[in-house]
Amino acid sequence: MSSFQADIAIIGAGIAGASLAAMIGDRARTLLIEAESQPGYHSTGRSAAFWSESYGGPLVQPLTTASGPWMAARGFLHPRGCIHIATTEGRPALATLAEELDAGGVDYELLERAALEQAIPRLSAAFVAGLSEPTCQDIDVAALHGHFLGEAKRAGAQLLTDAAVETITRAGDGWEVRTRAGVVRAPLLVNAAGAWASPVATLAGASPIEIQPYRRTMAQLITDPPMAADMPLVMDALGRFYFRPETGGRLWLSPHDETAVAAHDVAPEELDVAIAIDQFEHVVDWRVVRRERAWAGLRSFAPDRLPVYGFDPVAPGFFWFAGQGGFGIQTAPAAAMVGAALLLDAPLPEAVSGIDVGLYGPGRFA
Repeated sequence: MSSFQADIAIIGAGIAGASLAAMIGDRARTLLIEAESQPGYHSTGRSAAFWSESYGGPLVQPLTTASGPWMAARGFLHPRGCIHIATTEGRPALATLAEELDAGGVDYELLERAALEQAIPRLSAAFVAGLSEPTCQDIDVAALHGHFLGEAKRAGAQLLTDAAVETITRAGDGWEVRTRAGVVRAPLLVNAAGAWASPVATLAGASPIEIQPYRRTMAQLITDPPMAADMPLVMDALGRFYFRPETGGRLWLSPHDETAVAAHDVAPEELDVAIAIDQFEHVVDWRVVRRERAWAGLRSFAPDRLPVYGFDPVAPGFFWFAGQGGFGIQTAPAAAMVGAALLLDAPLPEAVSGIDVGLYGPGRFA
């Protein structure tokens, strides 16, 4: 069996592991362990692909905000805009969102019915108010993930694919990870396994932090009228759905579902897709002509729905970089800057120096 040695072994080569390896750069010999034949197969490759400072809540927003300039400077963001819409029942949620954006210094504009009608043609009369978030942008996820993998490789990182982890044991002052592709030994072990983060921690004897995977459904539709390419992302203030334009007049629709599941290669449930389409046709007076495809991805949350970054309090050299929910891509640059600094005991880069990284430490669950 092949044997590999590194300074830092990272389990998971999705957006979390890839970004962290890229930010570590040539400061350490890094090896990425990926269970699949290609990185990003599960959550990264199934993302809804937008950058929104309101998404994830006020304690995630600083990571999103810090990531924006980094991604924009490298061409990974493209203008979109977002409108949160509310029925009378949803007005309090809209007001809470406005308060959070005020506190975070995020630009927004409150909209009444006339403005909503102009922005979203044939919107149901039930939606009486909205909030425009003009800074929301699309993310080129594939390019971003590829960039991180490329940067990591240029810095000397190795990537093992088809390398599902079988056992993890302490070996002297370090770790031995037995995978299907060989045995990896390293003083430091990073848990960037996404939906599989809790099973990885169990194998390593680390703290039993529950990182719960949830299934999120998405469908690609053709509608009549077709969704205009320059329309904003539309999100329900009560979190019941969102939809956004895709190429060729198509749209992506999600029922914003969160169904707790065990980590696996998830597929969409037909009932979830049917509910989403029915709900959509009550939001706008658009007919769904055809459902072209549907898929599902995994979002993984810690109990308090904040990410987990830092060294485990009971397993020496075991580092958590997990629990990034559905905001892992939009926060990836800043999260990786934080993770690399904590892992290497280095100062925080200026872009994230104002973030209270103690909020994300695994010790909070002790």
